[in-house]
Amino acid sequence: MPRDIEKQEADLFELYADDPDRADEVVFGRVPHDDRRGFLRGAGLASMGALLGAAIPFHRNMPAGFIPEALAAEPVKIEGKDGLTILNDRPVNAETPPHLLDDAVTPTARHFIRNNGIPPEDTDPKTWKLKIDGLVNSPMDLTIDDLKQKFEVVTHRLTIECGGNGRSFFDPPARGNQWTLGAVGCSEWTGVRLADVLKAAGVKDNVVYTAHVGADEHLSGNPDKLPISRGVPIAKAMNPYNLIAFGMNGGALHPMNGAPLRLVVPGWPGSCSQKWLTRVWLRDTVHDGPKMTGSSYRVPKYPVAPGQKVPKKDFEIIEAMPVKSLITSPKTGLKTSDRTLTVRGHAWSGDNAVSSVDVSIDFGATWMKADLAKPHNPYAWQQWSAEIKFPMNGYYEVWVRATDDAGQSQPFAIAWNPKGYLNNSMHRISVTVA
Repeated sequence: MPRDIEKQEADLFELYADDPDRADEVVFGRVPHDDRRGFLRGAGLASMGALLGAAIPFHRNMPAGFIPEALAAEPVKIEGKDGLTILNDRPVNAETPPHLLDDAVTPTARHFIRNNGIPPEDTDPKTWKLKIDGLVNSPMDLTIDDLKQKFEVVTHRLTIECGGNGRSFFDPPARGNQWTLGAVGCSEWTGVRLADVLKAAGVKDNVVYTAHVGADEHLSGNPDKLPISRGVPIAKAMNPYNLIAFGMNGGALHPMNGAPLRLVVPGWPGSCSQKWLTRVWLRDTVHDGPKMTGSSYRVPKYPVAPGQKVPKKDFEIIEAMPVKSLITSPKTGLKTSDRTLTVRGHAWSGDNAVSSVDVSIDFGATWMKADLAKPHNPYAWQQWSAEIKFPMNGYYEVWVRATDDAGQSQPFAIAWNPKGYLNNSMHRISVTVA
C-alpha cells in the first residue's frame, strides 16, 4: 500500500475518533438531524458515493460516525508466508486474511501464528519430554512415544482464537498486537486427551488450577524467565476435547505452531493452549505465571467507557470466548455485475454451539437466515452460506451476525476494554454491483 494512501486512511480514522458528527459534516457533508442520525444529505451522499465509486441504496440506515468498510485501512502485508500478514517479528505474530480461511479445515500453512517468546531450537520429537507433576499422586515424565502408546490417540477439528483477535478496531486504540480478523483457525489436531493423562497421574482433591510451561525462551534471553505460562481451572482441564497434540492436519505440528508438542484447549483464549509443551503441573490456587496476573488476558468485571481507567482488582480472567462469525467468500471489495451473490463463512462460540447465522445488506435494518451446518465435532467452527439478491446497482455492505445456543448474539459495536480483548462485533465486507 502506498504510504500516502496509508496516511490518508489513518487521518480519516483519527478524525472520526475525535468527533464523529463533526467528521461526518467535514468529510461527507453529513450532520445529525433530529432523531435520524446518520441520514446523508444530498451533497454528502454524492461525496461518499464518489469515494466508493457507486451509489449506496440503503444509505438512510447508516449511523453517525459510520465508515464504509471499503474505506477501512488494511495492514501492510509481507510476502513469503503463504498469504499471512506479519504483524511483528520479535516475537513472530502473523494472521490470515479472511478470504484465505475459506476451508472447513484450516491448512497448516494458513493457521495463524501467536508467539510470546523465542521458539526453541531443539525440537526433536524423539527426545522431547513432558513432565506431569504438582498435586498428583504419581508424577510422570513422558516421551511422545509414551503418550502414543499409553493413551488413546484421537483427532478432532478444534477452533483456536487469540483473545486479542480484532484488537485493531478498538477506538481509542488498545496496546498489543493489532490483529484484524485472522487470528483464528480450525485445524485437525491429533494427540491424546489431557484429561486421560491427568487421570493417570492421579488428580488430588485439592487441585484448583493447571499450570502450563513451554520451552520457548523469554525475549530478554534470560533463562530464568518464562515468556508465558498460563493455566485453566481443573474442571475445564478435564474436558475431553482438550488435547496434548503432536499432529496437525495429518502431519507433524508446524514449528511456529508448537512442534513437537502443544496443548489445544479449544473455546478459550489461544494463550491457554501452550506451545512447545514441557510441563503441566497442578496447583491448589489460581496459577500466577507470566500473562496470568494483572490485566493480561483479563477484562473488567463491568462495562467500561472507552479510555476509562480500571483498577487491577476489577479485572477477571477471560474464560470462554464469545460468539463470532467470519465472511470468507467473497473477498471484501468485490465488484460485480451480478445482482445475485453467494456468501459463506464460519461461525463459532467458546464452549457453546452456534444456533443461527443471519446476514444483512441494508446496514442491519433487515436480516435473512443463512444455511448453517452442524459442527464436525464439538469446538469445531460451523460453516454457513446464504444467497443474496441485490435490488439495484450500487455500493453494499454484507454484514453477518451469529447467535449461539445460549441466546448470545454478536453486537454491531465493540464492547471496549483496556487491553483490546474479545472483539466479537459483526464482520462486514463491501460489494459494489455495477
